[in-house]
Formats: sequence, C-alpha cells, structure tokens
Amino acid sequence: MKKKPAAEPIISPEILELAKKSVDSERPARGERCAVCGTVSPPSPGPNPEHLCWICRRLKISAWRDADQQITAQE
Repeated sequence: MKKKPAAEPIISPEILELAKKSVDSERPARGERCAVCGTVSPPSPGPNPEHLCWICRRLKISAWRDADQQITAQE
C-alpha cells in the first residue's frame, strides 16, 4: 500500500494560531472547585468565601434550617 501524499494545509498555521488565541481570550475565567463535590463553581461573593457550588450551598442552608427546627422542638 502506498502512502497518500501529505496535503498542504488550507489555512496557514499563523492564522490558525491567531484564531485559537482569540477564542481563548474570550472565554470567561474559570471559577474555583467546590470543596464538597469538586465541580467548577463561580467565586462566591462576600467577605467569607466558602468555595461551594450552588447545589452544595443550598444543601448547607437546608441542613442549618432543619437543625434549627430540631433544636427549637427539643426545648
């Protein structure tokens, strides 16, 4: 079997690199990883960053609410 001759690129490598760099600069900055589940999450606002995704943050708030209700029921 004969090898096919290498085809010349249609787009010059310089233009291709320039296009790749322009796309990379348009991407938003990635956030930090969630401390619980490890998914990428946006930076949390406020003075005390928790490094939690929105799902884990909601679960934490729900757990606090449930714990407060149990404490008041025991009193």
